[in-house]
Amino acid sequence: MSDFRYVTKAEYANAKEDLERLIHAVQNEVREDFTFQYKFIGSAAQNMVTMDYSSNIGYDFDVNLYVNDDDEKYSAKEVRNILRKAFDKFNRQFQYDYTEDSTRVLTIKVKDSQNSKILHSADFAIVYNCDNGRQKYIHYNKNQDSYEWQYQPKGYYELSERIDLIKQDSHSAMLWQKIRDLYIEKKNHNLAGKKSRALFAETINEIYKQNFK
Repeated sequence: MSDFRYVTKAEYANAKEDLERLIHAVQNEVREDFTFQYKFIGSAAQNMVTMDYSSNIGYDFDVNLYVNDDDEKYSAKEVRNILRKAFDKFNRQFQYDYTEDSTRVLTIKVKDSQNSKILHSADFAIVYNCDNGRQKYIHYNKNQDSYEWQYQPKGYYELSERIDLIKQDSHSAMLWQKIRDLYIEKKNHNLAGKKSRALFAETINEIYKQNFK
């Protein structure tokens, strides 16, 4: 069992500011190819950043990068590689290591090599909002070494709606405390090694079903 606790805004404020400065540098770097906006999502957007202070892995941020390439000038692989190379150009200026490429996200980490620790990290999902109201993200198939745009699953759209309903409820403060308690519990019993964004979604869905069904 882990021992995750909530990190205060004061603790991660400087790291978040540096991360935004890095993203701005990347925005300027890729501007001749395409533009993009960004948004902190999941637990980071709700001031629910967590960390197990007894472990060698620090807290993490989840960020969506919204790419503007309406004419589809670039393939999914080209978009991903352009962004990855741009991050790698500036990562070191902000103490981040080289960008790691995984199935759904690009990941960057600030490491304390002497003590074999990850101080904090950020996961970037590259997404595109379609005209039909749905959203696609770039999916990386490691076995085939291929990249493609895939639609987000149905649960993705339900999540934001459920967060809004919870926040609008007359008992929102009580419900949000339940969310915070359940999320920490899930983090501490995460034997399957699920990502923070997945655990956050599970938490929201469980509290919603308990109180709005």
